[in-house]
Amino acid sequence: MCLLLFAYKVSEEFPLILAANRDEFYQRPTLPMNFWEDAPDILAGQDLQQGGTWFGINKNGSFASLTNYRNPATLKTHAPSRGEIIINFLKSGKSPESFIDDLKLEADMYNGFNLILGNLDNLFYFSNINGSLEKIMPGIHGLSNRFLNTPWPKVEEGKKALENALQDKKNMPDNIFGLLNDTTIAADHALPDTGIGLEWERILSARFIKNPVYGTRSSIVMYIDSKKHIKITERTYSPEDQLDYKDLIYQIK
Repeated sequence: MCLLLFAYKVSEEFPLILAANRDEFYQRPTLPMNFWEDAPDILAGQDLQQGGTWFGINKNGSFASLTNYRNPATLKTHAPSRGEIIINFLKSGKSPESFIDDLKLEADMYNGFNLILGNLDNLFYFSNINGSLEKIMPGIHGLSNRFLNTPWPKVEEGKKALENALQDKKNMPDNIFGLLNDTTIAADHALPDTGIGLEWERILSARFIKNPVYGTRSSIVMYIDSKKHIKITERTYSPEDQLDYKDLIYQIK
């Protein structure tokens, strides 16, 4: 994922509402969300190049999502895929605290990442850049390619848009996909400097990215209600702006 917005224990009806965009090169092959043949309890998309995922959930209600930490100066050429971390967690059956204790022993092998993991009752944030595990408190949060709630324009404006969307329950699903589809480029003075040059900082500042070679490939909206029913909708996009989407609905055991 490259943008993750979520309202945690803000709404009594929906204690978790999560909205996310995955941005990637169009030539990188992927599969949309589905239950994996070799791990039938896991629902996730799949990166066919390295075999991992950017967001996944299992039938016990544990889920995880990962974003890259953007710093090209520190990239390791032969690092393992960060996408395997999500699958390892969902297969492990461990608590987030226990899983992160083990992950810390090898976290430096990976390129920089941010990880949201847990379940409706306990949600955590971890980054291998600072190495600390943080319990997420109720509220509206945002994550892109820095740290949790780093005030990049797409994060700050996205959090405000999500807060507004929660006020209109009748049109909330459409409004949330609408805020994920926003292509507004941030003003130059508000852009971060992450070492990729001004042109790419501009391109990547939009919530929904459109570029001939790189862009938003999929959007996910997930609701977990007070009875722990889960509804996930994924919409996938092509360079020609065509989209395909499906609703995936199931209940935690």
